[in-house]
Amino acid sequence: MVTEQDFGASAADAANAEYGYLMTPRAIRERALAVLAHVRANRSSHWSLHEGRLQDVADRVVELTRAAYPDPRKIPYHSRWRHFDVGGVPRVAAFEARIAGHSPAEKLAARFELVITSVLLDAGAGPSWTYREVDPATGQARVYARSEGLAVASYHLFLNGALSASGAPAADAGGLSGLTPEVLANAFQAGPDNPLAGGDGRAALLVRLGKVVGSTPEYFGADAPRLGNLGRFLEQSARARRLPAESVLRAVLGALGPIWEGRQRLAERSLGDVWRHSELGFVPFHKLSQWLTYSLFEPLEAAGISIDGVDALTGLAEYRNGGLFVDSGVLELKQPTCRAEVLAVDSDLVIEWRALTIALLDLLAPEVRKAFGLSASELPLARVLEGGTWRAGRAIALERRADGSPPLTIASDGTVF
Repeated sequence: MVTEQDFGASAADAANAEYGYLMTPRAIRERALAVLAHVRANRSSHWSLHEGRLQDVADRVVELTRAAYPDPRKIPYHSRWRHFDVGGVPRVAAFEARIAGHSPAEKLAARFELVITSVLLDAGAGPSWTYREVDPATGQARVYARSEGLAVASYHLFLNGALSASGAPAADAGGLSGLTPEVLANAFQAGPDNPLAGGDGRAALLVRLGKVVGSTPEYFGADAPRLGNLGRFLEQSARARRLPAESVLRAVLGALGPIWEGRQRLAERSLGDVWRHSELGFVPFHKLSQWLTYSLFEPLEAAGISIDGVDALTGLAEYRNGGLFVDSGVLELKQPTCRAEVLAVDSDLVIEWRALTIALLDLLAPEVRKAFGLSASELPLARVLEGGTWRAGRAIALERRADGSPPLTIASDGTVF
């Protein structure tokens, strides 16, 4: 006889099992393929698919990759580290010089703190925001926008000590939880004449991060908890100095999952970047978490940890990769007037766009590898993206629109795109 208590327990077990599944890259791929099948079967009210145009996209990606990286075997990971040196300014070298005297453990922690906070501040800045950086040696000013501008702004925010209680270049529980929207807006030069999309949402995200750092000793330490202790956790998790890429993502989702508020919940936990399609159910993306995971590979490798199974992770469901397929005509809106609307991130149209982006990147990658004569292990998806698809997405956006904006406008709270 099944009792009410048994039924409650089984329902809870099922919810926990589904939650665990939705936190995996396997779920991201499988649910993206379900959306692809939905569109292929012409059951979508929003998108038509023209797969015959994928080869043209592959050719464009290959051309731009060759121009940026003449030796495709030397393409780095698609990670936040690429953005810090925008404009030819060696900011990463300057950061490394500042931490040169630290112990290996302290270096790992500092690298984690810089890149994690920068990634979490990386959601779309909006079309009008810019960041002006003045070289103190020459007085020369450079202006950056979008993701590169956010990288430079977050770099200076971190080095100026705004994220630590002591004012040092670090990110600890006290500094993060005490960050105010005013401090962030000032650091990012944001205001009425320079509007930053989702500015308050970004500040609130880092405040929640500080609270999580202070209350999760498993990942961040009990004494003087700091964000960089996640690096030490992963280092200690390695076996024979090797870590599966999926283990890094699992740690990122486990450690940082509680910062995502106002999202779908399951098993009494926030699902983060997981959205409910009206016909297909939950569709996971974990865009920022995967972007962050890719960005953590380099600090871990610098600490002597080898990363295995990089291709277990997926492409990134964001507007440059997604825009590539829309602007190239692989994806076509059934209702073109949607281009003029501000679309909700939880709408079926946007969920399908993001899922199709992931599925199409998996179809595109083998064609890019074929052109270079490289295998998946030699040119994993993380390097195809860098070479790559985001570069092609930006280039075609500039061809289609003078300001290089994405083809669709998404209502952003500063934490998704």
